[in-house]
Amino acid sequence: MSLATIIGLLSGFALIIAAMILGGSPASFVDGPAMLIVLGGTFAVTLASFSLREMLGAVGVVLGTLLRRGMAPKRAALLIMEMADRARHDGVLALQPALERLASEPFLRRAVALVIDGTTGDDVERILQREVAATSQRQHGSAQVFRRAAEVAPAMGLIGTLVGLVQMLSHLDDPASIGPAMAIALLTTFYGAVLAYMVFAPIATKLERLSEQEALVHGVYVTGMASIGRRENPRRLEMLLNAMLPPAHRVHYFD
Repeated sequence: MSLATIIGLLSGFALIIAAMILGGSPASFVDGPAMLIVLGGTFAVTLASFSLREMLGAVGVVLGTLLRRGMAPKRAALLIMEMADRARHDGVLALQPALERLASEPFLRRAVALVIDGTTGDDVERILQREVAATSQRQHGSAQVFRRAAEVAPAMGLIGTLVGLVQMLSHLDDPASIGPAMAIALLTTFYGAVLAYMVFAPIATKLERLSEQEALVHGVYVTGMASIGRRENPRRLEMLLNAMLPPAHRVHYFD
């Protein structure tokens, strides 16, 4: 999993927990009704905005994206250049052994299989670009689910605050009920802010950034496999890849 994601989430929650402990009363930050309002309400409103399948799919996409270490663009470009150079000298059938080593890169494995099977470069490019577009759309939809949850959580916290205030004002004659009502009023806002800005929004941002990087890597694969399928010179491919890549990730295979 991304080390920055782990450090960021754990550090944020550790700071909050430390502040609770130093305050001397961490148990006062635990309230069942407040959790019910925020957690249950956020789930319900998000479900009203999307289907249950989309929400479950978003969780699966996040787990699959965050738990899998993606290939760096520069490494992907070097791998493509090695394949192009080998195919140039030994033919595309020389890429057959590479299929066994690409289990962790299923997209590239399918692309190499298309080239080995004799699919033309234009057809390879067209097929792979459709898959890239479908993958990007699916990941964007998953990020939208968490963006929506990040919008709803503070609103549910505000609703819980209003509920707590109403309960408190309606029982001013009973001092014993004022404390629990005030706890609901304050803790729902706290829970909503924590969920929105420390969980849902960071996950959505991380998913979008990883989706952009994956799209770049897949673009390198598409360009490379299409070039190999067209039997183009690897030096030309190197120029095409460097035009796609950021300066820090450009390759100099033939230097």
